[in-house]
Amino acid sequence: HSIPGVGDVVVLTKPLGTQVAVNVHEWRVRKTAKWMELSKRKILSVEDAEDMMHAAVCSMARLNRHAGSLMLKHHAHAGTDVTGFGILGHAQNLMDNQSRPVGMEIHTLPCIANTAEVEKSGVLDFRLVKGYSAETSGGLMICMKEEDAVAYCKEIEEIDGEPAWIIGKVVEDSERKAKLLDNLEILEVSSER
Repeated sequence: HSIPGVGDVVVLTKPLGTQVAVNVHEWRVRKTAKWMELSKRKILSVEDAEDMMHAAVCSMARLNRHAGSLMLKHHAHAGTDVTGFGILGHAQNLMDNQSRPVGMEIHTLPCIANTAEVEKSGVLDFRLVKGYSAETSGGLMICMKEEDAVAYCKEIEEIDGEPAWIIGKVVEDSERKAKLLDNLEILEVSSER
């Protein structure tokens, strides 16, 4: 069947945080008050900001071609991209369009290193850790059985040289809600330069 079922896990193929990284880069280049505040409060160094932007550019430049082509091989039951509505918006759209009464619980948000710290600083609320930060050229969010997801994540990393993560699970839910769990883990994803 190609319908997500209770017990399926949810895979994400690219880290979140492109909107935060690009905005911080712009602030730094223009030496805005927001950058000065981040710098003065020692939330980010110039090197941290450059690393964030590098990671965002690498993520945005990486196509979803391999991630998408492996979905059938690994028995994906459903999937969507993660772009303008943020991860939670796209998760909700995915659950709203299933024939079974299922919801999604997200337990982990893989984020470009330091983007969650910028979010938590209060300089600007991108809604990243709330699940609604827009992504540019975001990854795929895919529902599949756990054993298939483990093999999928291994193969995509072998092909692309970048990880994918199991970030949640499909649960029975007559209200079809997608939600971030209270004990949400923020996974800091660094990029090699």
